[in-house]
Amino acid sequence: MTEQTPAVQFKPGMVVKVHQKIKELNTKGEEKERIQIFEGTILAMRHGSEAGATMTVHKISDGVGVERIFPLRSPAVAKFEVVKQYTVRRARLDYLKGDFKRKLKEKKTQL
Repeated sequence: MTEQTPAVQFKPGMVVKVHQKIKELNTKGEEKERIQIFEGTILAMRHGSEAGATMTVHKISDGVGVERIFPLRSPAVAKFEVVKQYTVRRARLDYLKGDFKRKLKEKKTQL
């Protein structure tokens, strides 16, 4: 049995929307499923195209930096949607976590 690889090769510097399935229980005890969107910049990719590959996505919410690590092949993730691509020169963008603001230049290519 072969694993499917994502159609888009994700890279640090891409702004992505991650559609994640969330299961909740209501007051009657019924289980409901909804989609929650997390939009942010990819800081790092780990483990390439392996089964356990992950991506770290960073966003700023109400002035506070929030990071989440998403597995690429998880049934809890409905889809990844690429919004735009920035030009970066490093594999890990940890400098975006700091207090100072660093501007990224948008890439002129189409996705």
